[in-house]
Amino acid sequence: MMRMLQRYKDGDRINHWIVALCFILAGLSGLAFFHPAFYFLTALFGGGPWTRILHPFLGVAMCLGFLGMFLRFWRSNLWSRSDTEWARRSPSLLRGDEHAMPPVGKYNAGQKGVFWLMTICLLLLLVTGVMFWQPWFADAFPILARRIAVLVHAIAAVCLILGAIVHIYAAIWVKGSIPAMTRGEVSEAWARQHHPLWADEMGVAKRPTEGR
Repeated sequence: MMRMLQRYKDGDRINHWIVALCFILAGLSGLAFFHPAFYFLTALFGGGPWTRILHPFLGVAMCLGFLGMFLRFWRSNLWSRSDTEWARRSPSLLRGDEHAMPPVGKYNAGQKGVFWLMTICLLLLLVTGVMFWQPWFADAFPILARRIAVLVHAIAAVCLILGAIVHIYAAIWVKGSIPAMTRGEVSEAWARQHHPLWADEMGVAKRPTEGR
């Protein structure tokens, strides 16, 4: 019988899906103003004026939700020397040779990279978004600062969307990862194969052939 390990608690998963929902809504409402070709997306939010009103509030909700995740997971995402080695060998992983990779804990270097990319992007989006948020805060900043803020906001948004695409693709590519965020559990075999150091922390016994 396959034994299961708890990877995420209920609160962790609820927090994750709230952030994901806010990301989708904030992303769609932001894209609506990113280029005229995407303006049709305003129909999802009740038209242009409502999209312009809702977008910053959705962005703030996403940042607050992510803050909860950051406080829970930042320690597990601290970079270590073994992460540098994992990143150096990552071409082997892309070729499908997972056995060439060094053992990792709860998160590998790729997951940590996405986590910190999202942290930096959301911080930039929050700060720059406030700088040109009409009618509340924009007048407190000179026009040049607002123009630079708009540019940085757009770049950070594109980086965040690319990071989210990588995050989703990796979750689908590594079979058995999706249940971690739907049911909160992964199999012991999955933990032993992809995150052996975390499996050790969780008390998963090594297979007879391991460690010889």
